[in-house]
Amino acid sequence: MKEKLKIDIVSDVVCPWCTIGYKRLEKAINELGIQDQVTIEWQPFELNPNMPVTGQDLTEHIAEKYGSTLQQQKDSRQHMSDAGEELGFTFDYFDGMRMVNTFDAHILLEYAKEFDKQTELKMRFTTAFFSERKDVSKRDVLKEALSDVGLNAEEGLARLESDEARNEVRTAQSYWQNLGVTSVPTIVFDRKSAVTGAQPVDTFKQVLNELMKED
Repeated sequence: MKEKLKIDIVSDVVCPWCTIGYKRLEKAINELGIQDQVTIEWQPFELNPNMPVTGQDLTEHIAEKYGSTLQQQKDSRQHMSDAGEELGFTFDYFDGMRMVNTFDAHILLEYAKEFDKQTELKMRFTTAFFSERKDVSKRDVLKEALSDVGLNAEEGLARLESDEARNEVRTAQSYWQNLGVTSVPTIVFDRKSAVTGAQPVDTFKQVLNELMKED
């Protein structure tokens, strides 16, 4: 029997284009009817590894990091909201929205992998942050997300105190950065080829079709 195509998605929980990219990839997989022939694993990448616990106002953060004007940010958010809407995902940008630290969320995504719940938890975190105005660096929000996808919240949160679990995420982040991943989403197929960015559904279908033909 042919082995499943392994898809690694290097991404951050608070990256809007990672959500759009994943939803487009998912659509491509569903339209091709190859759900049983692929396996998806999420890999950690922190857009802002030095983000303080208190977070930072999103508008201020984007202006500081990318030099974007208020109008550019407004246009970009509208563009993302429209793209999300097409895919059934709600981006609810609001005044006072804050960029937050995501390291703990990445530890919990590693935990969820053991129970085959990684994608479910990833989307739960993303929805909490972008659609429900929740701070995904807060323990109570993380706990709720774990419970929502049917994971043991206490056991999951205990991982956050584990040096081993923390080092595992740091090692994984370094691995992908050393391979040259500098922006997300980066979607890697069988650790051989990759595409970056939220590609159109048709592009993903083309890539998947070509890979499926290969033995």
